[in-house]
Amino acid sequence: MKKVLVTLILLVSTMAAFAQFTVDGSKHYILKNGKPFFWLGDTAWELFHRLDREEADRYLKHRSEQGFTVVQAVALAELDGLHTPNAYGEKPLIGDTPTKPNEKYFEQVDYIIDKANQYGIAIALLPTWGDKVFKSTWGQGPEIFNPANAAVFATWLAKRYQNKANIIWVLGGDRQPRGEADIAIWRAMGKAIMQATNGKALISYHCQPNQLGSAEWFRGEDWFSFNMFQNGHCRDTPIYDKIIASYNALPLKPVIDAEPIYEDHPVCFNAADLGTSSAYDVRKYAYLDLFAGAFGHTYGCHDVWQMYSPKHEPLNGPLHYWYDALDLPGAKQMSIVRKLMEAFPLTDRVPDQSIIVENNYGPADRIQATRGSDYLLVYTAAGKPFTVLPGKIKGQKLKALWLDPRNGKITELPQVANQQPNKFTPPSTGYGQDWVLILFDDTKGYKM
Repeated sequence: MKKVLVTLILLVSTMAAFAQFTVDGSKHYILKNGKPFFWLGDTAWELFHRLDREEADRYLKHRSEQGFTVVQAVALAELDGLHTPNAYGEKPLIGDTPTKPNEKYFEQVDYIIDKANQYGIAIALLPTWGDKVFKSTWGQGPEIFNPANAAVFATWLAKRYQNKANIIWVLGGDRQPRGEADIAIWRAMGKAIMQATNGKALISYHCQPNQLGSAEWFRGEDWFSFNMFQNGHCRDTPIYDKIIASYNALPLKPVIDAEPIYEDHPVCFNAADLGTSSAYDVRKYAYLDLFAGAFGHTYGCHDVWQMYSPKHEPLNGPLHYWYDALDLPGAKQMSIVRKLMEAFPLTDRVPDQSIIVENNYGPADRIQATRGSDYLLVYTAAGKPFTVLPGKIKGQKLKALWLDPRNGKITELPQVANQQPNKFTPPSTGYGQDWVLILFDDTKGYKM
C-alpha cells in the first residue's frame, strides 16, 4: 500500500511538472490543465533584474493574495538589462553573447519562477526586451540578436523551463518589427521554443500600439498562440474595437490587452497637461476589453513595472516606491474583475453589443455587453442608462444585480421578465461612476 501511495504521489508530481497552457476548442480562451484559466496579469518587467529574493517573494505573495494569476517579466530586461547587474551582481550574458548565458544570473530567474508557482502565479516570460533586436530612439540595447543566435538562446531557455507548470512565452517587448530581418529573428525564437517544448508552448508577442496587435505580423505563424495589444497609456482609446476585430479575425486566436494604461502613469506621457492615471482609468479598460472579447486582462502600475525604489533612478516620474504602490486602488479592484469573470462559465462567454440598444457610444461613455447562454453582463463606463433587449439569454425570469466596480458591493434589483425590453438606470452617473449590470436565468445557482 505504501509503495502504491508513493507511486501515485510521483505520478501526480510528474503530471504537474508537465502541465501546459493550451487554447480551448473555440480558439478564444486559454486553458490550464484542460480547465478554463482567467489571466489576471500584472506588469513586472524588471522583476528578475532589480529585485532580490526577499523582495521578489514579497511582491509575488502580495499579488497572489490580491488574486493575480499572471506576472509579465523579462529575462534580458529593458533598463540596461545587459550591463547593469541584478541584485546579486550578475549579468545575464557573458560578453553580450546570446549563446553564452550566465548560469548564476538565471539561477535567480529560476528561483522567482518557482516561487511564483508556489503562489499560483504563471510567469508570462519574455526572453528579451525588444531593444536587443531593435534599439530604436529610446532603448538602451545593444542590438545583439540575429536569427541564428536567437534560436540558440531561445532553445536554451525553453529547455531550461520546458517542465515548469507556470510558463507562458511572450516574444517582442515594446517593439514593432522593422521588416523581414526583425521578423526572422522573432520567428526563429518562436520556432525554437516550440521545438524545444515538443510543441506544447503557448506563445505570443508584445508590440507597441497599432491596429491589429501582434497578429499584424504573426497571426499566420504556427507557433503564434494568441494576440496581444497595448494601448499607449492614454485615456479613452477605443481598444474595444480592436479587440472585437481580432476576436473575429481568421485564423481565430485568443486576444488580450497586455499593456493598457498603467495606474499612476503620466497620461499619454504628458503629466503636466493631462495628469496621471487613476483607478477609474485602469478598471475601465479592464471591463471594456473583457466584454469586447478578451480572454483575460493585464493590469499595470507605473511604479511597479520598473520596481522603483531608493536604489534606482526614476523613469517618467513614478509617484511611489514599488512596495508602497502594491495597494493602489486600481490594483485592489482587479480582484473584483476576476471574481465577476469566474462567477460564470469562462469559455461560454461571447461579446454581443446586440444585447443593448445604446451600443455605439464613444469610449468616455461606452456601454459594452457580453453574454453566455444563460447570463449577460453590461458595463456602463459613465453610469448612463441603457435598454436590454429580450431573449438574448435563456430563462423566463432573470435575476438582476448591480455590481459596484469600486468596492465589489452587490445591489439586488427586482426580478425582470425576459420577454420584453428592460431599461436600467445605474445608481449614479457621471465621470468615474461606472457600473456593471448582471442578469442571469433565475433558475440558475450563480453566486456573486
